[in-house]
Amino acid sequence: MGSYAVFLRGINVGGINIKMADLRDALKNRGFTDAKTLLASGNVVLSSTLDAAAVKQECEQCLRAAFGYEAWVVVLDAGRVAQLVEACPFPEDDKSTHTYITLSSDAKVLDELEAAGSALEKHDQQQLGPEALAWLAPVGGTLESPFSKISAKAKFKAATTTRNLRTLIKIRDAAAALAAAQATSS
Repeated sequence: MGSYAVFLRGINVGGINIKMADLRDALKNRGFTDAKTLLASGNVVLSSTLDAAAVKQECEQCLRAAFGYEAWVVVLDAGRVAQLVEACPFPEDDKSTHTYITLSSDAKVLDELEAAGSALEKHDQQQLGPEALAWLAPVGGTLESPFSKISAKAKFKAATTTRNLRTLIKIRDAAAALAAAQATSS
């Protein structure tokens, strides 16, 4: 059984509002009995005998059926989330910048996003692997930052989602706790 982090794209913004209790219940009804939501931005940790690709497919089908929207998720193995947090070269907390990690279910899309960001006059980003790109934005100016504007383009929506580093740390810790609980119950 594997532990996974599931990142929903575009909920609780733009008219798609999902209560985390409803999300958790929908996933539990789909067979993810230990699904746990974190924060109100569509972060879930769960365990499954399925591989990550199958968890992605099941979660997207569940969300489409339960909430009636074109759902996209990025699913990562819990251990990979920990590796990405560790690999991030930018600070967790800084008075002038926020650290973000854009996650992708499609390496080619992430490569295209990285190339577009690298073409900016000033770019503070680093690809962490085929599924993650870390970047900085000024405090109070995230949505106006040039890279944020690029990453918000429609062509990236179906394959990417962004979280701040502090959120990924919380997800890493919750996924580790889930994996530990699995190990003791086996």
